Amino acid sequence: MSTSKHPKGLYLIFATSTAERFSYYGMRAIFILFLTQALLFDKEHAASIYGSYTGLVYLTPLIGGYIADKYWGIRRSVFWGAIMMALGQFLMFFSASMLDAVQLSHWLMYGGLTFLILGNGCFKPTVSSLVGQLYEPGDRRLDSAYTIFYMGVNVGSFLAPLVCGYFGETGNPNDFKWGFLIAAIVTVFTVILFETQKNKYLIGPDGKQLGIIPDAKKEQPQATKTAAQSTTHNSKKKRNYLLLGVLTIALAVFFYWCFGNDWISIGIFTACIVFPVSILLEGSLTKIERDRIFVIYIIAFFVIFFWAAYEQAGASLTLFASEQTDRVIFGWEMPASWIQSFNPFFVVILAAVMPGVWGFLNKRGMEPASPTKQAIGLLLLSLGYLVICFAVKDVQPGVKVSLIWLTGLYFIHTMGEIALSPIGLSMVNKLTPIRFASLMMGIWYLSTATANKFAGTLSGLYPEAGKVKTLLGYRIETMYDFFMVFVVMSATASFILFLLSKKLQKMMHGVE
Repeated sequence: MSTSKHPKGLYLIFATSTAERFSYYGMRAIFILFLTQALLFDKEHAASIYGSYTGLVYLTPLIGGYIADKYWGIRRSVFWGAIMMALGQFLMFFSASMLDAVQLSHWLMYGGLTFLILGNGCFKPTVSSLVGQLYEPGDRRLDSAYTIFYMGVNVGSFLAPLVCGYFGETGNPNDFKWGFLIAAIVTVFTVILFETQKNKYLIGPDGKQLGIIPDAKKEQPQATKTAAQSTTHNSKKKRNYLLLGVLTIALAVFFYWCFGNDWISIGIFTACIVFPVSILLEGSLTKIERDRIFVIYIIAFFVIFFWAAYEQAGASLTLFASEQTDRVIFGWEMPASWIQSFNPFFVVILAAVMPGVWGFLNKRGMEPASPTKQAIGLLLLSLGYLVICFAVKDVQPGVKVSLIWLTGLYFIHTMGEIALSPIGLSMVNKLTPIRFASLMMGIWYLSTATANKFAGTLSGLYPEAGKVKTLLGYRIETMYDFFMVFVVMSATASFILFLLSKKLQKMMHGVE
């Protein structure tokens, strides 16, 4: 039975996620500027590092989700994840404090990124899956709960670029360290908040403490297997391991042929296929469970194109804001990193409105199914890039465009994000068997890992004077050429997903 009031545990998760996302987005807001202005990397190399980092940030939730489901439980994973992220931010601070010692500064940066990646892997899938466990199965408040959770994420995302950008992006490369230090302090606050409040508020609908027992142990079958059953089970297990091993090697060889020595790309794209296949080989899945997991995989594939275009915000769009956008307002020049606060600001506003919109449509029998909402999100993303294409068309090199164009792009992108991302999180929770809760959330984020690495590759196509870049034979010489890549890519993905929506809805077997 559900009521309109949300459990108090949701607001603890809201606050914890706000603090953690402040840490992540505060660092992200100044990261590519730190790479190009303090460490003096060229734009293509900086974009590659950015893409590798953000890609791995979304790959490690697979490992973290598995550890949480099988061994640690959610609470322990959140604690150690936050500890590692705090350590990573402190290492970034030390890296930015030692710019004269170039080699040491680089090593400290890579060490900091490593701890941030590992910590995020433990934290991200567990907190997301914890939201769903606050509610009974079938509770219609779940979409609304994930939208509230998403709003919390974006409160942190909004404040972070303003604060970290104010102290870090001053025009003096030595000041980037203060942005990283602030992010580190906020991460420590995340640990303290969660540890002091978890026992009071993380209570399930049955009155029991959440996140202590690993989810996999909650659904273990009680019946004892016979010797014959055990032999058959072990035989299937060995066959599956062999199949996955062969698949991994084959994919690694194929992606090596595609990417050469780019081992991060090889790892991410290989994992993007191998891990989802490993779940489908699980013998305990029923036909309905398997169909529902297929729905998650199909939509996750299309989500790759959304995030690959959307994540230009931290890379090419930040460079565009820094170099080709007029940011002067009444004689004061806004830091380029502050523009990254536009999107979360719009999210906070729209996240408060969208549950009412979906509820209004639901009462009239007009609410779109989850797959259709994802397609709408992709279409809006394409429209956002179409706006910026109009702004830069026929604009001469060196001429800056009005800030209003980037503002419009971020507003339209935010509408797309609200239609796609929180609904996607809710969909994964509703379609996934609880024994795979954190692991499947990790696989959902794996699509974002693939997208982020892809985003870094696409950012490397950012136009530079005197250089012609190409993508599948398409010449990129101007900003208009560059942004049209995202218009076409997003619109094509949206159209195909619209065509598949009814079939996917049937495969969800009654889940709305």
